[in-house]
Amino acid sequence: MRGSPELGDVFRSKGPAYRKRYGKGLSRRHVRAMRAVEACRTAALGGHVDECAQCGALRISYNSCRNRHCPKCQSLDKERWLEARKQDVLPVKYYHVVFTVPESLRPVALRNQRTFYNLLFRAVSGTLKELSGDRKHLGAEIGFIAVLHTWTRTLVDHPHIHCIVPAGGLSPDGRKWLRGKRKFFIPVKVLSRKFRGKFLDALKRACGSGQLRFMGKIAHLKERSSWKELMDSLYNREWVVYCKPPLKNSEDVIGYLGRYTHRVALTNDRIVGLEDEIVTIRYRNSKNNGAIRFVTLEPFELIRRFLLHVLPDGFMKIRHYGILSNRNRGTKLLKAKRLLHVRRSPQAEGKEGWQDLLFRLTGIDVSACPKCGAGKMRLREAIFPVLSRASP
Repeated sequence: MRGSPELGDVFRSKGPAYRKRYGKGLSRRHVRAMRAVEACRTAALGGHVDECAQCGALRISYNSCRNRHCPKCQSLDKERWLEARKQDVLPVKYYHVVFTVPESLRPVALRNQRTFYNLLFRAVSGTLKELSGDRKHLGAEIGFIAVLHTWTRTLVDHPHIHCIVPAGGLSPDGRKWLRGKRKFFIPVKVLSRKFRGKFLDALKRACGSGQLRFMGKIAHLKERSSWKELMDSLYNREWVVYCKPPLKNSEDVIGYLGRYTHRVALTNDRIVGLEDEIVTIRYRNSKNNGAIRFVTLEPFELIRRFLLHVLPDGFMKIRHYGILSNRNRGTKLLKAKRLLHVRRSPQAEGKEGWQDLLFRLTGIDVSACPKCGAGKMRLREAIFPVLSRASP
C-alpha cells in the first residue's frame, strides 16, 4: 500500500469482518472505538472545503473522531492539558513512580475493568498519601498526578499506574514546605508492601460484596478454595514498584508528563508494515537497553489486543491527588507556591483555538494557502458526514 500504514487502515480493511465474526462478544464501547478509528479524518465524518482568497486553490479537510483511544486525536488535547499543568509545577525535584500488579491478576482485571482500575487508583493514592504523611518518611501532605496505562509495548494487557510526585509536601499546619531527606522520601520496598496490602485488602472486599465477575478462564475463582489460593500466592510475593531518577526542572516535568498522559496503546508511527494478513509493529525492548524490536501479528489479533485497552465509558485515566487535586489547587497548592517563592504567572484569557495552538507549537499556519503561500484559506462549504450502516 502507498504511504505509511496507520491503525485506521487496519480497522477499515479488517474491522467489518472482525465485528461480523466476534460482534456478539463486543461491547458498545469497543464497537464505538473501532468505528471511530475507521472513520477518523475520512469523508464518513464530514469536513469542509477551504478556498484561497488569492489564487482560488481548494483544500479538503475531514473531521477527527475525537475518540480518546484514537492515535490521531490526542496531540492537541495533550498540549492543552500540559499548558494547564504548567500552572501547577513547583520548583522542586519530581519523581516518577510506577505501581504494577502481578501477572496472575491480569485476567481478573480484564473481566472487571472499571472496578479493578478504580481499586488500583485507590490503593496507589492511599499508599502514597499514608506513607508520605508518616513522620518516619516525610510527615507532609504531598500532591501527585496518577495516570493509568493498561498495555505492554506489544499490546498485551498489563495494568499499571504512573505517578509524577514532587519531592516534598506541606507540613501538617501548612506553614512549611518539607523536602524529602533521601534519594526518594519513601523506600521502594516500603511502598511495594504497603501497596500490596492495600490493594489485596480492597480486592477481597470487592469479591466479598459481589463486585467481581469470574467468567471464562477465571470461572474457577468462584470457588472459595481457588480464590484463597490466589490471594495467598499474591501475599507471598514481592510486588513491583519502580522509582525512576528525579526530574530537576519544570521543563523536564512538563515534557515527561506529555509522554504518559495522553498516550494510546498503539501510535501510528509504530506500525511499520501492513500486508493482507500481517501487521508489523515496532517497539523498544526495555530488557535490552531499549533496542528496537519488531513483532508481526495477524490483523484480527492486532485488533483484539488494541480493544483490550479501550477503557470503560467515562472512566478517568488521569487523576490528581493531595495538594494537586481540584479542590486543593486554589488553597493548598497556592500555599506551597508562596512557601517556595513561586511568582504567579498570568492566566491566559479565553481558550486558545486549535489553529493558534498548532502555530505556536509547530510554526505551521493552517490558514496559509498550501499552493501560493501568500493567500489565506477561507471556508467555502461544509461537507456533510456520509456514515455507512452497511458494515456490521
